[in-house]
Amino acid sequence: MSLLIRGGEIVTAERQFRADVLCEGGLIQAIGPDLEAPTGAEVVEAGGLLVMPGGIDPHTHMELPFMGTVASEDFFSGTSAGAAGGNTMIIDFVIPSPGASLLDAFKTWRGWAEKSATDYSFHVAITGWSDQVHEEMGVLTRDHGVNSFKHFMAYKGAIMVDDGIMLNSFTRALELGAICNVHAENGEAVAFMQKKLLAMGITGPEGHALSRPPEVEGEAAQRVIAIAELLGAPVYIVHVSTAEATDAIARARAKGLRVYGEVLPQHLVIDESVYQNPDFATAAAYVMSPPFRPKHHQKALWAGLASGALQTTATDHCCFCAPQKAAGRENFTLIPNGTGGIEDRMSILWHHGVRAGRLTPSEFVAVTSTNTAKIFNIHPRKGAVVVGADADLVLWDPAASRTISVKTHHQRVDFNIYEGMEVTGLAASTISQGKVVWHRGELRTVRGVGRYIDRPCFAPVFSALSLAAKAPVGVVRS
Repeated sequence: MSLLIRGGEIVTAERQFRADVLCEGGLIQAIGPDLEAPTGAEVVEAGGLLVMPGGIDPHTHMELPFMGTVASEDFFSGTSAGAAGGNTMIIDFVIPSPGASLLDAFKTWRGWAEKSATDYSFHVAITGWSDQVHEEMGVLTRDHGVNSFKHFMAYKGAIMVDDGIMLNSFTRALELGAICNVHAENGEAVAFMQKKLLAMGITGPEGHALSRPPEVEGEAAQRVIAIAELLGAPVYIVHVSTAEATDAIARARAKGLRVYGEVLPQHLVIDESVYQNPDFATAAAYVMSPPFRPKHHQKALWAGLASGALQTTATDHCCFCAPQKAAGRENFTLIPNGTGGIEDRMSILWHHGVRAGRLTPSEFVAVTSTNTAKIFNIHPRKGAVVVGADADLVLWDPAASRTISVKTHHQRVDFNIYEGMEVTGLAASTISQGKVVWHRGELRTVRGVGRYIDRPCFAPVFSALSLAAKAPVGVVRS
């Protein structure tokens, strides 16, 4: 069935113009003024609305097994909530247990994700190193459309990797044409601080932020950038939350290094004072890693987005309800780390970014969709409004407002970290695969229609270090 979007203002990462959009067979078939609606086509009137690429959230954790429990949001409920907020794709994470097969874990996550309502893909975490991991990275890139591998520098005793593992994994990814993602926190320092704080009798949620001060993120970001520079490898640093990490990325990019930074909207608008709430359940609901920071870091993050030092926005959507968070009532280190927000990301960024003058509409499109599609090599299939692209679009109402609340959200979690915040700028309609899945408050998602999206690797490259190592004996190396 055809779908004609009529009378809207198209906004892309490059420009803004008035045109109709005709979708058919899940693709954009035509863009232009005054297009004719084919017989039987559904027509959506978009007068007064902005027609933009659907949001892509490059960092989610649906139904993640973590810290002795499982995230409350599954792939159907999570992608449906995302659609209500204007998102048409997620990139989630396969996280194998240390020593486990990457391929087996990938197959498990693929099975869970078959219920998705919109398109999805996966990063795969490297949680150890062996000949098997080396081989399976190749299989994942060649046969399963994986072009990114995640590394946790935090969570000592669980999924944390050391510098040696990163050196091996980054080298292998470079050979394959893949990019490495990194959670940059010094896990040794965090573990040291946790032990120290507990010994001092600090057991509540406030201990979470105290054990992960900005310095542990700044150090880790600088260290992973140095490793990437040594190898000549690109690196993507997730959920940047501090001025220190933002500055490290900006310096690296100024040197010409392929370093990318991702920021979460919650770090842009919420500060560490939430951990001082005397109600345990409320304070624990905000426990995530990295934690919320002193307010002055927000200025640096917004500046990073505006300047291009930070390129993408994500949510790290990983929901745990109050009974799950209660596992850490007597010990903050046992509170499952994670917050929700996939439904609210784009409204938060429009209200506090575009309406506040920090971002232009085209920059909004770039940081919510297009840059992610480019970095992870699915552009222009995704993140673009061009003929031949997937018909994944959001019709954005820049004047509509709502008050965010757990009482009205579609996320499967009993708390909303933005509770009571009024935002202007909403998804009036969300279109996935050429079908309307959200329309003026009505959710129309269908379980299981989301597709797994292959993300091809870039052409394999070799760093200056590896080329020098291959040079014939006797050749002078400059």
